[in-house]
Amino acid sequence: MSRIGNKEITVPAGVEVKQDQEIVTVKGPKGEISRPIASEISMTINGNEIKFSRPDDSNRNKALHGTTRANVANMIEGVSNGFKKNLELVGVGYRASKQGDKLVLTVGFSHPVEFAAREGLTVNVPDSVHISIEGISKQRVGDFAAEIRGVRPPEPYKGKGIRYEGEVVRRKEGKTGK
Repeated sequence: MSRIGNKEITVPAGVEVKQDQEIVTVKGPKGEISRPIASEISMTINGNEIKFSRPDDSNRNKALHGTTRANVANMIEGVSNGFKKNLELVGVGYRASKQGDKLVLTVGFSHPVEFAAREGLTVNVPDSVHISIEGISKQRVGDFAAEIRGVRPPEPYKGKGIRYEGEVVRRKEGKTGK
């Protein structure tokens, strides 16, 4: 049994959830987001409570049950509070800046790395070594943060690179000379 799928979702005040066959639309103070859900999973809305149920206990339906509930819960969380990822640049000469709607990273390559603005995301650079990504879609925020981190992931010897705020990088000992 899916423990996550059996949990009810309580819809906060100011958030509106609609279901049109297999499309769920959530509207809130931060915006509106839509997503298709699996046709096997049935969603029932009673006032401000949402429940999910599956037709049988096949492996596919068990997996979809919890995933569908988690996706809808994240949509509700996103339109009410939003999601945020913070990145930090560690290394001498590593810096980030915002030029117009582009994010420009200088991370030790022969050229700066540029990222164009993404729809539905807000990128802030409070100082030259911190980047903040905000949006209503957990998936989009996480994907964009992972793409930025992938430019120069933290390396284990000196710890240089782009890392999530609070990420712990396991350090290795270098070579030992005779």
